[in-house]
Amino acid sequence: MKRIGMILLIGSCAFGGGSAAVLIGPRWQSPAQAQTTLSHPSLSSSSDLARVSDRFEAVARLVSPAVVYVEATKPGASTAGNKTRSVEESGSGLIIRVSGQRNFLVLTNNHVIAQATPDQIAVNLADGRLLRPGRVWADPESDVAILRLDGVDSLATATLGNSDNVRVGQWVLAIGSPFGLNQTVTHGIVSARERGQISLGSTIRIKDFLQTDAAINPGSSGGPLVNLDGEVIGINTAIASHNGSNSGVAFSIPINLVKRVMNQLLEKGSVSRGYLGMQLADSFEPTTALKLGLDRVQGALVETVYPETPASAAGLRTNDVVLQLDGAAVRNENHLINMISLQPAGKKVRLQIWRERRVVTLDATVGDWAQGQNRFRPTP
Repeated sequence: MKRIGMILLIGSCAFGGGSAAVLIGPRWQSPAQAQTTLSHPSLSSSSDLARVSDRFEAVARLVSPAVVYVEATKPGASTAGNKTRSVEESGSGLIIRVSGQRNFLVLTNNHVIAQATPDQIAVNLADGRLLRPGRVWADPESDVAILRLDGVDSLATATLGNSDNVRVGQWVLAIGSPFGLNQTVTHGIVSARERGQISLGSTIRIKDFLQTDAAINPGSSGGPLVNLDGEVIGINTAIASHNGSNSGVAFSIPINLVKRVMNQLLEKGSVSRGYLGMQLADSFEPTTALKLGLDRVQGALVETVYPETPASAAGLRTNDVVLQLDGAAVRNENHLINMISLQPAGKKVRLQIWRERRVVTLDATVGDWAQGQNRFRPTP
């Protein structure tokens, strides 16, 4: 399967001080007022369309107050004369409350605030107030970041849903600040789930996206993707585009992945992940699958096995195809990376391998990615 090209992270940026550039739920109520219940309308009349429009409006009115505009000033590259030009990045964010945390938190993308200190980040609230975060947590590998807002007593917050229940074809709203236009609301559907065959730079390794055709543009990064029950099901992150603007193909981090990352960041300050220590092919073509004796493109193709790693100790070899992990089918290389990343260090896993036109079973012990990752990253 070929990897999707022309993927753009959708924070807006500028140099030197410039402006950086349905499943209809059966029952849902706004805290402000009850909304009309919709029951899978056939859209056969203008009244059906009006009810869907009313639902869009109700969800936007509920969630928009919790959506913020995030600006960050970052160090830029040196210019002639060794002068450093600052880079201003802008994006969106979402205010939430988390059990056990006294302060309000803002979810956003790491690429929006990466390399900026808390005093270089500004959070613009929907009511016009301007705040700076007291602390920042970030996980570059999933592109998730959390900002802590100190000294604020009352803010609108959003409800996080369950992205495992998301279905293709479901109506969604995207809310954010494209091109610096705060509180912009667009609509579309969930176009696909479990998208991972996309390139997002060297730091983002955990990719398991929802795809949507809701209009998302530069500056929308970090904003919520919301279902028609008013629940956040994803954090908007990237678009597929040839010109940098919306083309109807956008990607959001599923909120369940965001919650897993967030919980570990808040509890430990970092995210624990497992690894095996092998390089997987970033594309697995039908011709290669047939050459290896497979009758379909499935699994993850091993390109390299690094010495003195769990993969090497388990007996994995170049040109092996990993078909299953603990009985669960492996869709592709990114799926396998995500599956292994979720395993705790020290856990024993069983791999079903396709090798030399037959199935082989291997047992491996998952390693700690925090200890092993430096071996696989180039030295500056």
